[in-house]
Amino acid sequence: MRARTLALAAPLLWLLPPLPAVAQPAAAQRTVSTVVLVCDAVYLPARSSWTRTVDIEYDARQVRRVRVDGLAVYSFSVRGTTILTALDNERIQIDTATRTWSSDFRGVATAQGRCERQD
Repeated sequence: MRARTLALAAPLLWLLPPLPAVAQPAAAQRTVSTVVLVCDAVYLPARSSWTRTVDIEYDARQVRRVRVDGLAVYSFSVRGTTILTALDNERIQIDTATRTWSSDFRGVATAQGRCERQD
């Protein structure tokens, strides 16, 4: 009988007055900050230099989003001060403490470089 009563009352819910605004929980009030690293990576064996841009969005608890050259990465992992991710066939490691870039194209080419914080 209770299920039937709820089924009959559901279409009438739009008649109820709107609910009062509820204060946002603390998790929703966290501010998200962004740091931009500009990395000069030298790729071997070609000895070509590329400027790579890394956007890292974070809050007080964790890294929220990582973008490399403006493209959002599919997934990333944080181990200490290092962010591990991949873009296309390139496996990328960004150490935020030492501000270094290292990457590997599945053993075909490698890159190493330093990063500077862009304000």
